[in-house]
Amino acid sequence: MQKNHQKVVVAMSGGVDSSVAAAMLKNQGYDIVGVFMLFWAESSIASERENKCCSIEAQEDARKVAKKLGIPFYVLDFANVFRRQIVNYFLKQYASGRTPNPCIECNRWIKFDLLLKKALGMGADYIATGHYVRLRREIRNPKSEIRNYKYKLFRARDSQKDQSYFLYTLGQKQLKYALFPLGDYTKPEVRKLADKWGLPYRKRESQEICFIPEKNHNEFLKRYLKLESGKIVCGGKIIGEHKGLPLYTIGQRKEIKLSGGPYWVIGFDFKKNLLKVTDVPNDPLLYRENLEAQKVNWISGKEPKLPLKTKVKIRYRHPAVAAVIKQIKSKKVYQVKLNQPQRAVTPGQSVVFYKNDELLGGGIIAE
Repeated sequence: MQKNHQKVVVAMSGGVDSSVAAAMLKNQGYDIVGVFMLFWAESSIASERENKCCSIEAQEDARKVAKKLGIPFYVLDFANVFRRQIVNYFLKQYASGRTPNPCIECNRWIKFDLLLKKALGMGADYIATGHYVRLRREIRNPKSEIRNYKYKLFRARDSQKDQSYFLYTLGQKQLKYALFPLGDYTKPEVRKLADKWGLPYRKRESQEICFIPEKNHNEFLKRYLKLESGKIVCGGKIIGEHKGLPLYTIGQRKEIKLSGGPYWVIGFDFKKNLLKVTDVPNDPLLYRENLEAQKVNWISGKEPKLPLKTKVKIRYRHPAVAAVIKQIKSKKVYQVKLNQPQRAVTPGQSVVFYKNDELLGGGIIAE
């Protein structure tokens, strides 16, 4: 192994992905520093209220991996910023009838903003994470003596683990300092490498929101939002009572709990505090073929030529569908016309744009 004298701060969670990412970079000769980030949790005492991403167990697992690799290890307390930028945003969005994605905001404000600034302050050349995504660096002008690069993100080789959807808020300034070692590996291959290298990683993976102890986020919302019960309306008729509009989302079927169902949520009237539902499984009101995207970010830093034929994802696990993007109202708002109507297009979620496997950017779905 030959030292290349480049310093990399690796975000280590104690899980297999970040552990193998750190080991890969160490084996490639980088000067590695492991960093564990402490996020906000409701209680630092009750274990059931620990943040799943930064529990005491996770911190100790990350420390063991760092010791195994022989690299420095630091714990950074980001709790206050996390509460302000992620948790407060989450609550405010639900209170306004939108369904946010806190993982995207965490990547935007914590990992690739706050952590990046801390890493550069430590003299690092790069930060690295265990995200499954591929980063490519291309020379803008091959004829120029000064090397000026542009950075592109692509879907990971492992389509089941691809996390490009969560990284659409990044731009050239962040990608210049980013490394994603796992993009060309599958999850089984990563686990095999961990076993081969004897890494004591955390086996259990969590798919839920990290700062919510329950599997259902509604209990969390009930603790922090002032909820007002109101009427449930189906076809213009009152059929029951809801427990607070923030507890429901477009397309939702569970938790309505009324006889004569099942029912699906199709909309809200916040002025009258009404929850609108349908008892028709394929009600046209459950589908949309047009949406507006706000706060759009383009990975390249430059708006492409519009209108743009592309593919979009309206949710992380939703398949990419063909669409056309054009600018409306102002440069900050875009219309996305879907080739086929899609079910449960949800305000607050992210619509993310792709050209083949390349991630172009994305934005927030408006009402």
